[in-house]
This record gives sequence, structure tokens and C-alpha cells, in this order.
Amino acid sequence: MHYDASGKGIGISSLWRDVTKRKYTIQVLVLVGVVVLFSVLINIASDSLQKQNIASGFGFLAREAAFEIGETLTSYSAESTFGEALLAGLLNTMLVALLGNFLAVIWGAVVGITSLSHNLLLARLARIYVDTLRNIPLLLQLFFWYALITEFLPAIRDALNPVPNVYLSQRGMFFPMPEWGATHGWALVALLVGGIAAIFLYRWQKLRQQHTGQLFPFYRVAAALLLVPPLLAWLIGGAPVELDVPVLQGFNFEGGLALTPEFLALSLGLVLYTGSFNAEIVRAGIESVKKGQKEAAVSLGLSRSQALRLVVLPQAVRVIIPPMTSQMLNLTKNSSLAVAIGYPDLVNVANTSMNQTGQAIECIVIIVFVYLSFSLMTSAFMNWYNHMTRLVER
Repeated sequence: MHYDASGKGIGISSLWRDVTKRKYTIQVLVLVGVVVLFSVLINIASDSLQKQNIASGFGFLAREAAFEIGETLTSYSAESTFGEALLAGLLNTMLVALLGNFLAVIWGAVVGITSLSHNLLLARLARIYVDTLRNIPLLLQLFFWYALITEFLPAIRDALNPVPNVYLSQRGMFFPMPEWGATHGWALVALLVGGIAAIFLYRWQKLRQQHTGQLFPFYRVAAALLLVPPLLAWLIGGAPVELDVPVLQGFNFEGGLALTPEFLALSLGLVLYTGSFNAEIVRAGIESVKKGQKEAAVSLGLSRSQALRLVVLPQAVRVIIPPMTSQMLNLTKNSSLAVAIGYPDLVNVANTSMNQTGQAIECIVIIVFVYLSFSLMTSAFMNWYNHMTRLVER
């Protein structure tokens, strides 16, 4: 037994009896154990690779990839490096995750509110949709939508033309896009400025309502902020209306914007599948608000839509956000199923790189790091939003 300056014992028994010291001691021991375990595993893997004469490290990222990627957001070619190939796959994954989560949240909210509608037909249809799609594996749904697009839609020369200059065929969807110019750049800047102004306006009107109780036509003013500045920038810039229209050339369309069957099937499957879970979350969140809150809002003269928007949803959000965050994470991770239908996401490109280089560990580490980063960033953003929208009691 050793003693400190005050004469108190500092032996192991006294350290263990102190709750605070014991807690931190256990955490330090666990951390040391994890570090030692990972060090042992890394050494074993390194020795195994050396015995098999397999190169290790991330130097392969600078080598020429020598394979094509069917759909990219960058100027990628077979002469590009493996690093550029993985970047192209990463951007494809980000596109599907961001667009999918945005649409799944909106679609889930619409279906969830519809399932509580007084219209019996709409409510029943919403329940049938939720109960059906939630109980069919996502992979089967992806196969279904991909087969529907590639097998049942007409060939490229007989493409459907539901809207002028918009075509739908086995090769995907083709529609016109504005020819990008400086005017469109200024319009985009004006849109961003209007969006920032709408955020500050939302905070101001919320504080104003809390202090005065008066409602502010936020949605109308916000819509004006988002639409008027870009429109003015477009008009001042000469109001260019040139469109890059898709035209059938040989065996495919040239020009415009093309959405491949793989992208359409993956996006549709992820949005409809995750949207069914989001719909249940929204429905449960709304029903968690006591019935008296709704009745009080209606008795004060608010319409049902106003009661839902101003009274019910602000209270339901604190119940909706946590499980909704889990579904957003699930959609991002489920996007890795794109490899089953041939969409060149990060996992698909990493598998090809792995087969060509033989550096499986490095490719898997990249995939794990990317999806872990996506999950942590999504969780951080949703936790921040949950903190901003929480109900503060006086």
C-alpha cells in the first residue's frame, strides 16, 4: 500500500472503490485492449500478404484503372486512375443517397398523413402500400423495377413520348436540359441567396410568433424569395431559353439528360421501400400527440390543415426525427445493393478495382470508411436539426 501527501491510500483497492476512478480506468483498459487487438490483426494481415507476395498499401490508387464506368458525374475514362474511378463511384453513391433520402422523406410524410385521412379510400390505399412494400425484401423490389424498365418498356426506336421532348424506353429516360451559361450561374447564386434569406426569415417569424402570437405568411414569402430572385437574374441576363433536346441518333438518344435504367430502378426502389417505413414513422408521430391538442386547435378557429401544421406537427417532430434518422442511414447503406442491378456505385467500382489489383483489404477499408463517414455526418446533421426543433419548456 502506498500513501499520498495527505496520508490516504492510493492502492488498487482504493482505486477500485472510487466510482469515478473505476469508470475511467475501465475505459482506458478497454481502449488499450482495442488498440492492441487491432495492432495484432494488422500485423497478422501484413505478414500473410508478404508470404503470398501480395502488395499492400494505397499506392494502387495512382495506377491506370483500364476499365470503363457506364455512368459517371466526372470526366472519367479508361485512362483514369483507380483513385478517379473510386471517386466516380463515390459521387454516384452520394447522388443516390441524397436524392433518395430527400424524396423518401417527402413521400413518407405524404403517405403517412394520407393514412390518417378522413377519406376512407385514400387511407386504405396508403395502408395497403405501407403493409405491402415494407414486407417485400428490397433486393426483390430492385429486381422488379429493373425488369419492368428493361423488359416491358419499348425499344429505343419505339420510345414512349408522354411529354414533348421527353422519352422513356428500355435505355432509360431522356429529357431536355437548359444549355448552361453565365445567366444560369447567376440564377443559381440568386436561388442560394434566396434560400439563406428564407432560413433567417423562418427564425425571425418563429420568434415573432412566440412573442406576439401573430401568424406570419412565411410559406408565401419564402416561395417569393426562392422564385423571384432567380427569375429576375434570368430576365436581366437576357432570358435564355435554349434547350439541349435529346434526339435519336442511330441506336440511342444524343443530347439532353439521360437517366439510365439502373439509376431509375435503384432510386425508385429505395424511395418507395424507405418511404413506406417513413410513412409509418410519420403516422405514429402524429398519433402520439394527444387528441385534446387537435381539438383545442380546431376550437380556436384553426382549420384542420392549420392545426396539423401549427400544433400537431411541431409536437410530433420530436417523436419522428430519431427513427427517421435511422431510416435515412438505412437508405444510404442499402444503396450498396446497386451492385445487383449493375449501377456503378462505390461498392461496384471497388469490387472491380479489387479484382484487377488484388488489394482487397485496401478497397474494403475505403468502403467502410466512406459509409461510416456518411452515417456519422447524417447522424450529426439530424441531431443538430433535432436540437433546433425541440420543444423548449418555460
